[in-house]
Amino acid sequence: MIAAVREFANRFLGRGEATITVPSFDGALKPNQALESATTVLECEAPEDLATDGRSLYVADGPRLLRLDGSTATEIRAFDQPISALCVLADGSIAVALAGREVRLYPNPASSEPSATFHDAAFNAVNALTQARDGSLIATDGSATCGVDDWARDLMQLNRSGRVFRLDPKTRSVKSLASGLGYAFGAGAHGDGLLVSESWRHRLVLVAEGRPPQIVLGHLPVYPSRLSKAASGGYWLTAFTARTQLVEFVLREPGYRRRMMAEIDPAYWVAPRLRSGLSFKEPMQGAHIKTMGVIKPWAPPRSYGLVVRLSEDGKPLYSLHSRVDGVNHGVVAALEIGNDLVLIAKGPGRVLKLPLAGLAEEFGS
Repeated sequence: MIAAVREFANRFLGRGEATITVPSFDGALKPNQALESATTVLECEAPEDLATDGRSLYVADGPRLLRLDGSTATEIRAFDQPISALCVLADGSIAVALAGREVRLYPNPASSEPSATFHDAAFNAVNALTQARDGSLIATDGSATCGVDDWARDLMQLNRSGRVFRLDPKTRSVKSLASGLGYAFGAGAHGDGLLVSESWRHRLVLVAEGRPPQIVLGHLPVYPSRLSKAASGGYWLTAFTARTQLVEFVLREPGYRRRMMAEIDPAYWVAPRLRSGLSFKEPMQGAHIKTMGVIKPWAPPRSYGLVVRLSEDGKPLYSLHSRVDGVNHGVVAALEIGNDLVLIAKGPGRVLKLPLAGLAEEFGS
């Protein structure tokens, strides 16, 4: 009852989740063009996720699992469905999520048969995998109703059906750790729980068994996604795009959203995208997109590229950007391997590499 009254008051007053204001990029999130200087290691049809055992780098490209040696990609295997998430476990085994509905665990990347298969009826949009401290496998599932590639519809429908699952390779069991999340997309071990990206609520939450999710980092100006551990402690957090006031406004107009989804091609919805600027049919995002024919870096973003370096307690230290006038947008995965940070910019279909040396000194606040 109290929650319902609070929600009504927020909508009437335009505050809380009903506000259309968007936090600015400032402090540790101050804009730069660091990702535009990254080296393109590989161009793919549909890059989705990265994983490493510390020596080899594995790339999910549509239904193909690739091993990347320098700039040379070797296909290890091809599945009959697209890969939606990857994870290499401490013992060298590799977990692969297929089309968001099934997770297979292989003893090693070249194994022909899985050692365990999880195809729980609850799985619908498994988009990230990580290993918990106890050795079990953690899967985030973005939505109970929309598939992994239909995330824009999930946002426009205001769905809050994301889940976090624990998969036990020994018992083949699946246990739900959290539900009702605003698109769960990425997790990392954190203390006695898990740090989880809740994209549609623009925050990171701590998920621990037997406790409700607790906010660790909120009010982000972006939609957070996958996390990975940093070698010196803390995390790398990706954000697949940035928020805009126009999208926030549309999310509070149910009649408009219903007609938009019914009558307009999804590519041209007033919704965040992983890539933009390819068609004159794209909706304006407010203010001036171009001045004298040039896209300005401070224009409201329809797509954006961002990865954030977090401390051990989940606080931003610095960030690496590809602004509106850049091309390396839609960053969905980032991890350290050797002396480099390797990323996937899904918008242009690129695997990028950026030297770690000097990043903290150059971009740290």
